[in-house]
Amino acid sequence: MSSRALRKLQGNDLGALELPENLSEEDTDVQPQQNRSKKNKKKKPAVENLFELLNEAEDQLPEDDGNVSEEVDTKPDIVINQTSKQKKKKKKRKKGKEKEVTEAENSAKDDEDEIDASIREVNRILNNGNLGEGEISAAADVNYNASNKALLSVEHKHLNPENELKRIFGSRTIREEGTRRRGQMRRRQKVSWMAQPTDSWPPIGKTGLSMRLKETKDGCQYFLFEHNQQYQKVQFEFYDAVESLNPQNIENILQLQPYHIDALIQLSEVFRMSEDLNMAAEMIERALYSMEMSFHSLFNMATGTCRLEYKYRENRSLYLALFKHIGSMGQRGCNRTALEFTKLLLSLDPDNDPLVALLLIDFYAIRSGEYEFLVRLYNEWEAHRNLSQLPNFAFSIPLAYFHQGESNKADEMLQDSLLMFPGMLSPLLDKCGVQADQSATHVYFKDAEYSQPDALKQLIALYVGRCYACWKLPEVMEWLEKNVKTVIDRVEKKDPLIETYKQRRLSRYKGTPRNIYRHILMSEIPTATATLPQDVASTVLSFDPLPPLDSVEAYRRPARPNRAQTDGNAFSMFLRSLMPNFNPNEPAPEQGAAGGVEGNQLRQGVGALMDAMRDLLNNIRMAEPPIENQEENEEERDLEEWD
Repeated sequence: MSSRALRKLQGNDLGALELPENLSEEDTDVQPQQNRSKKNKKKKPAVENLFELLNEAEDQLPEDDGNVSEEVDTKPDIVINQTSKQKKKKKKRKKGKEKEVTEAENSAKDDEDEIDASIREVNRILNNGNLGEGEISAAADVNYNASNKALLSVEHKHLNPENELKRIFGSRTIREEGTRRRGQMRRRQKVSWMAQPTDSWPPIGKTGLSMRLKETKDGCQYFLFEHNQQYQKVQFEFYDAVESLNPQNIENILQLQPYHIDALIQLSEVFRMSEDLNMAAEMIERALYSMEMSFHSLFNMATGTCRLEYKYRENRSLYLALFKHIGSMGQRGCNRTALEFTKLLLSLDPDNDPLVALLLIDFYAIRSGEYEFLVRLYNEWEAHRNLSQLPNFAFSIPLAYFHQGESNKADEMLQDSLLMFPGMLSPLLDKCGVQADQSATHVYFKDAEYSQPDALKQLIALYVGRCYACWKLPEVMEWLEKNVKTVIDRVEKKDPLIETYKQRRLSRYKGTPRNIYRHILMSEIPTATATLPQDVASTVLSFDPLPPLDSVEAYRRPARPNRAQTDGNAFSMFLRSLMPNFNPNEPAPEQGAAGGVEGNQLRQGVGALMDAMRDLLNNIRMAEPPIENQEENEEERDLEEWD
């Protein structure tokens, strides 16, 4: 409310706040403070209006030198009555020019609205540069794209799955678990956003893992994880444990180093294969917690400007742990949390996208109802990333428009997508369990399904296996059926786009990039992994699947003697013990020299293990299956003997 409105409500009652007329200025200087305050209290009228409380602060100000109006005018939070101020000016004519200028400025401020003054004050504070050092450098960089920063920024509250579970099931359901976790977090020195530690976790201490700022470029900060000598020693022991094909050896490492990242990721895969999903998820959460406790002080996940290059071996663990954690959140039904972690994964390297988070982000955006975010991502990135050439975006964006109620855009984009990717329709309907009619089995869709390149088949199989549930809704199927019939009409009329899109499919999808292979391998969607080449599908290194060709390692494993020529080697002894003619006193047979790459050695070991298992099974005679109604048959046989 403005000061003008206050004066209208208060009227002339505020005039009683002036000093008594029988008290001169000289008397106020000599009179004791106690008597002066008593007289003011006698002259002070009773408060009849709530707005008069704003002016009572004048009596509480110090009056040591008698310049009451001067001290009150310097307080920006007190509204001064214009009439009262003019009377005080008549009694104090000995003021200098500086005081007159100050009072003139204050009276001008009184004529302005208080809201405008507040806005001016906020702008003044912001213009004074109350920003962090990193924020100032980012704002000064003209090459920095502010829209990308806002798009990839992460909200910490959405990283906690408990917040989403409370919205789904209610706070009472998970109150006990949340209280226990919060109590544990209060005992920690740092707050963790990516994972919430529990009481069962060992204290983290010093892990030997750290992070340093590598460089600042184009408004983004590039970081790098580092391993100290003790961590490197444990890393070498971990390689030996993986090659032994014995999960107990990995568990032994975690007993001594409970927050070793690669050991946690590999053991999580072991638990997942044994269908212990809770323990598998806990191992990944411990890995994320360990890495977050090692973050650099300038590494801020919320800004979307912190980068980690995937080519560095030490950085790849965070990517893999995030990807597995996203899948775990999706299995628990926390789609909004999974979307936020996907944004974090994409922000680490949006240009190269080593795990192709763009093939994942649309699914969780649709499942969590974040249609506006998905449409914005498409509109802002389509110009430089060609998102429309990815089948998942080609079909998810019109689906988002459909849920938003924009039917015209949804119909137009869906028809265009069906013309560009006609091989999507038949697998999608089969996965949804929908009986296709004559329009869906049109020759245009069938021919395109068998003639499309292998790379496009992999992308379509990935999208169908992951997002088919988004299309099973009755209203969505009805909308899809309507647009399929429209596309058939355009095909029969020989739309010129048909030939254009056919040539585009044959020319653009000639080969599958390595990062898409990595994404399909880690997603473990059966319809997609079935399309992988044999050499890619046989990858068993969960802690580093398909490393990039330009991989950079800060340290290397020291050279070791040939394990094939070493008696008593655990791995060699294990393989030989599986053979039927195993003799512990017989020396190990000669084998070829071991390769320098641990991944090749491990694959060879797995192959030898499988061969040994086949030989073992071939020399074992399987027991005959039990005969049904064996007791009845025996009784009948006994009766026949008596006869």
